[in-house]
Amino acid sequence: MGAFSKFIRFRERGKEANVVNVERFGMPAHSLFISTNFWSFRQMTKIVEEDGSVAYRAKSRAISLHDKTTITDARGELVAKIEKKVLTLREYHRVMMADGTRFDIAHELLQLFEDTAEITDLGWTLRGNYVSLNFELYDADGSIIAVVGKKLVSIKDKYAIDIYRPELEQEVVAVLVALQHTLRGRTNSNKSSSLVLDVAGKF
Repeated sequence: MGAFSKFIRFRERGKEANVVNVERFGMPAHSLFISTNFWSFRQMTKIVEEDGSVAYRAKSRAISLHDKTTITDARGELVAKIEKKVLTLREYHRVMMADGTRFDIAHELLQLFEDTAEITDLGWTLRGNYVSLNFELYDADGSIIAVVGKKLVSIKDKYAIDIYRPELEQEVVAVLVALQHTLRGRTNSNKSSSLVLDVAGKF
């Protein structure tokens, strides 16, 4: 990726780890890759290993008020359920892990570029920039947990995830699937707002 590695931290399977991630945080302990097809009634997300084998699957309805999502592992065992909370001043996604752990991901709705999401109960923070499409996940002590980068141009929604705390992998996957839904929701809202303004301007 060369000079663009600082701004585009996505990488395809089988490629070397992003040089900026390595310089800042060292080599990741594990990497996963997300690919989502939005052209079906039920959105299907695959989270795969470097060799392409499926590690996790996420399923959700394309049209759902509460944006309910289920994540399972390669054996079909439940990993987590995610549900969007509505009618709040902030946007929340509630994550319920299979082991009983529960936490909320709270997003500030009015921030345009720099975005901070609080993962309550875990003490984690998600920081990123929507312009460069890079996101970093930190623990309560400010230590890196994972870095995610999105592919800029693709017919699918594709992410690369570099994980530095493999014991927290399932929680990372749940957080990032919820984040993916948040980004998609904001994109759809922006498109709807633009359409309304465009139609209103013609009258």
